[in-house]
Amino acid sequence: MRPGEKFPARPGAPAAASQARQAGAALLTAMLTVALVASLAAGALWQQWRSVEVEAAERARVQSLWLLTGALDWARLILREDARENARSGGADYLSEPWAVPLEEARLSTFLAADKKSDPDADASASQSFLSGLITDLQSRLNVTNLVDSGGKVSEPSVNTFAKLFQLLGLPPGELQMLVENLRLALDPSPENAANPQAPLMPQRIDQLVWLGLSPPSLAALRPFITLLPVRTPVNLNTASATVLSASIPSLEMGQAQRLVTLRQANHFKTLAEVTAQLGQTAVPLNAAQHSVNSRFFEVQGRLRLDQAVVEEHSVVQRDGLEVKTLWRDRGAAAP
Repeated sequence: MRPGEKFPARPGAPAAASQARQAGAALLTAMLTVALVASLAAGALWQQWRSVEVEAAERARVQSLWLLTGALDWARLILREDARENARSGGADYLSEPWAVPLEEARLSTFLAADKKSDPDADASASQSFLSGLITDLQSRLNVTNLVDSGGKVSEPSVNTFAKLFQLLGLPPGELQMLVENLRLALDPSPENAANPQAPLMPQRIDQLVWLGLSPPSLAALRPFITLLPVRTPVNLNTASATVLSASIPSLEMGQAQRLVTLRQANHFKTLAEVTAQLGQTAVPLNAAQHSVNSRFFEVQGRLRLDQAVVEEHSVVQRDGLEVKTLWRDRGAAAP
């Protein structure tokens, strides 16, 4: 070969290169097609899984709604039957009555065991469901509403009761003064107060008392001993704790309050006169406006466990005679 001459191309080389490029493009297209099909399949599978999960969550929500509604109706029935019994026995409410016995966590299927016609699928679901509950006498606590009377004026006896409770718990008295003043403003129906943008809203739940000046630590300390009801209520001396007894009876010391709790465990008080007889000189003053031996307001707590999900419901009911009506209900997932 002379200098400067190129090697001659091999016969068929352009065709081979073209075929190689076509094969590579076909392979790449196939890989992209496979990836696209896999992505679409994964997306469809995820959508199906999500639909199943949403349906299961909705089914669990509806089931919990009906079961907790049934538990509330059961509690109302117990309170109604207790009222019927009270009408025969004198009307006192105390902690040895059936309504005061907590329902420990029990498998829901145990409540359905007597139903011979129950659905097998429902039985299988019920075997994984657990129900518990508790009825609490809200008049065993001091009612924040008592701090302001029906005329919109501050109630001195109730303020003194709360002042003693704050003292027993070691809470700052300044917060009580702020609570009383803000509560008075929240309950003031005058047009001037309604037009005042600084007037506080009236709380509907215990947690909302921070609106009226209570700090979160003080509210946490007060929570077992106070309630917030729509009307003024006396303290039930049969169900109140020693701390509430001591706070609600001005001259009652904690030791005497503990003795009163011990005495009523053996024999509950049927009248205020029986309490006065037990307390002697420390019973001044006892009156029906601040003290009682029966109750109208109760809290019903229901707890439902469905597999891994736990739902709790808190309801407040008012009992007047044989009528037991629900004032409000709160439902949500249980805290971990």
